[in-house]
Amino acid sequence: MTRIALDPFVTDLDGESARLRAAGPLAEVELPGGVHCYAVTHHAEARQLLTDSRIVKDINVWNAWQRGEIPMDWPLIGLANPGRSMLTVDGADHRRLRTLVAQALTVKRVERLRAGVEALTAASLDRLAALPKGEPVDLKAEFAYPLPMNVISELMGVDSADHPRLKELFEKFFSTQTPPEEVPQMMADLGELFTKIVDDKRENPGDDLTSALIAASEDGDQLTGEEIVNTLQLIIAAGHETTISLIVNAVVALQTHPEQREQVLGGQVPWENVIEETLRWNTPTSHVLIRFATEDIEVGDKVLPKGEALIVSFGALGRDEAQHGPTAGDFDVTRSPNRHIAFGHGPHVCPGAALSRLEAGVALPALYERFPELKLAVPTSELRNKPIVTQNDLHELPVDLG
Repeated sequence: MTRIALDPFVTDLDGESARLRAAGPLAEVELPGGVHCYAVTHHAEARQLLTDSRIVKDINVWNAWQRGEIPMDWPLIGLANPGRSMLTVDGADHRRLRTLVAQALTVKRVERLRAGVEALTAASLDRLAALPKGEPVDLKAEFAYPLPMNVISELMGVDSADHPRLKELFEKFFSTQTPPEEVPQMMADLGELFTKIVDDKRENPGDDLTSALIAASEDGDQLTGEEIVNTLQLIIAAGHETTISLIVNAVVALQTHPEQREQVLGGQVPWENVIEETLRWNTPTSHVLIRFATEDIEVGDKVLPKGEALIVSFGALGRDEAQHGPTAGDFDVTRSPNRHIAFGHGPHVCPGAALSRLEAGVALPALYERFPELKLAVPTSELRNKPIVTQNDLHELPVDLG
């Protein structure tokens, strides 16, 4: 099996995804830092593996971890071993940790947040409108980032004063270019910041999910302090990064497909279609780290060996022709059906999927209603991804608001 090295600078994500798909449903890959693992790259096999009880999140199953081959200063250590949370456990422990979060983020409960999301969106658009006229605007920094960060922070009870520090630390957390000597301190700083937030909520509880997690622990649901801190960090990280990329990628797709954009703006195609097609075609999450095989598992005509690590390459499987037909490589807002798994599948499906869809469903139409003449300020060939192998994340999105 030919090993495919994932580009730490993410210079050609589409090309890399195509090579992964061409390698078959199970590809052998090398993560930045020389760490070997396998990737599932086809839709059907991904669905199968994501519900296979022989695939677990316990890092101690990993042969390379047991052999001491994964250094603690590996840039991706925070994703491979982020501490005990619903992301890293299975079975009964996973259900226990996930239940409160899932209950808080049901479709019905998320819908109650709509008015708040609309208000935050309107305020962000007012700030955009107040910027100097005639100059390009970084739509990511000025609109796509603040909205989901404010929404998830309000949901979790995180003070907006912590946003700059969170942004700085998460930049390092996700990047493959964080110097190894800075990784241990970055992880310690993240833990310290989220511990402070939890401690503050213990002293001053509010109507937020962090306070609910603390109260559940005190009522006997047996969440440890570590589990609460790590769950908070997980929700904040996942709760804003995915939505930022969803909004940015949808704008790029619409601006580069003007006929489809006019169909959407004219009301012939619903915004829901834009969101689902963006999730499939240019998914916010390119790879999810990391699961481990407790025994040999057949995947197509190959075998995922016992004790080896598996990543899920959503960027590859989103354009799998076996699932989405011969036009899988095309952006098409009229695609039906559109059965992607951009938010995962099985017991670890993202509990924040409904919230992300709501935010994009409010933000995108409001943006185009306020700025119908919006245009990209640079050719798409000049748009650059951040050096993050897990996220499909642009450095910036310069636009002319019109």
